[in-house]
Amino acid sequence: MSEPRVAAVPVRPPTSKRDNAALRGLRIHPHSVSGWFASWRVALVVFTQLVFYGVPWLQWEGRQAVLFDLATRKFYLGPLVFYPQDFIYLTGLLITCALGLFLFTAMAGRLWCGYACPQTVYTEVFLWIERAIEGDGPKQRRLDAAPWGPRKLSIRGSKHVVWLLVALWTGFTFVGYFQAIRPLAAAIPTLDFGGEAVAILFYGFFTYYNAGWLREKICKFMCPYARFQSVMFDADTLIVTYDAKRGEPRGTRRKEGNEGLGSCVDCGFCVSVCPTGIDIRKGLQIECISCGACIDACDQVMDRMQMPRGLIRYSTENVIQGKRPPGAWYTHVLRPRVIVYSLVLMTVVGAMMFSIATRDPFRVNVMREGAVLSRATADGRVENLYRIKVFNMDEHPRRYRIAAEGLPSLDMASMEGAEFDVPAVGDRTLAVYLRVDPEQVEKGSHDVRFTVTTLDDGDTLTVTEKSTFLIR
Repeated sequence: MSEPRVAAVPVRPPTSKRDNAALRGLRIHPHSVSGWFASWRVALVVFTQLVFYGVPWLQWEGRQAVLFDLATRKFYLGPLVFYPQDFIYLTGLLITCALGLFLFTAMAGRLWCGYACPQTVYTEVFLWIERAIEGDGPKQRRLDAAPWGPRKLSIRGSKHVVWLLVALWTGFTFVGYFQAIRPLAAAIPTLDFGGEAVAILFYGFFTYYNAGWLREKICKFMCPYARFQSVMFDADTLIVTYDAKRGEPRGTRRKEGNEGLGSCVDCGFCVSVCPTGIDIRKGLQIECISCGACIDACDQVMDRMQMPRGLIRYSTENVIQGKRPPGAWYTHVLRPRVIVYSLVLMTVVGAMMFSIATRDPFRVNVMREGAVLSRATADGRVENLYRIKVFNMDEHPRRYRIAAEGLPSLDMASMEGAEFDVPAVGDRTLAVYLRVDPEQVEKGSHDVRFTVTTLDDGDTLTVTEKSTFLIR
């Protein structure tokens, strides 16, 4: 295995006020920047937030389309309804997310961190609000240095009020995935949320604190992904790189005497736009979230200096070192680890989709009555008691018939009868008695089968569950 490609920042004296601020743990105020990658970040922030804030309001068959109802232990996902017994699908989803993270990290580094991670997304949203109220980076730093007064209080107060409103709405929306959001919204005028108020305040506070105050500190010091990403990198991973061969020795341009200088004009723009406050010219560092802001910044400078773009760019170590032809970074896709991750990921996703598509629209659970294992009846037969729970995962009520078999002289009795109804996306529990003649069945444990069959028009569906009958 190759050596990890992510190195810590070399320990050296601070070279700028921004470096000093980063080392002292002060707030970083990145410059805004425009460009191709900045446009992608804006588009993905807008898309992810439209999905997050909009999905809870969607309806399906008169109910919330996406709802993880913990109180009733039902999980709605469009036309699909899952129960706690479907935990295997959650396992498959977590495996899919892990494999997807491995795949995209091996291919293109920390794209998740730079464009879709909730911490990055909400930090970006809060930065937009901050810039709209306080101005860009230099104005914010001047405001930091200014003494407290009515103007500073009003500006800072306005910013924090907007931050808190966004954070509370985010907490409200998050709770709306676990509690029906429309009744929750009806309680807003009176603030009569009940126990949900604690959850809204809890998640709202952490949105406000993480995105407004901690910001890049989450990525730099708290996120575990930054620590173990290096084991998923190799020399063909697409990363943000600085072309030192072309850029060094760096230096400012003068009217004359620029001979021997590289393309880097040492303007520091790539540092001032970085949301984590690093200097990409020192090499790839664990704090880099691959957002591409430094690429947009450097390209703008290269355009003004009438130099070719790409001094800072997405590339691979092998391309930068000349082991692959320039522009051949795409060849990193066809390598063993990427192919293996892709095949395993497609297998897991395919298996989950097939399982969901072919699962029965109802489920049956058979539970023996623990308090009464076996008892004699008045007519001399032996009786066992069972609890049969039928889950109807369809959006419409259904009628079922239950039967039992497996032993001679087996007789079934139920207070609800052999035929019963189950409401749409609901369940019903039946107390079922099985009785046998002890003269025809030996003592001990015997296998029996319960069969539940649909009685509605259309295809007849049957589910069979096994249990045991005990004679003592």
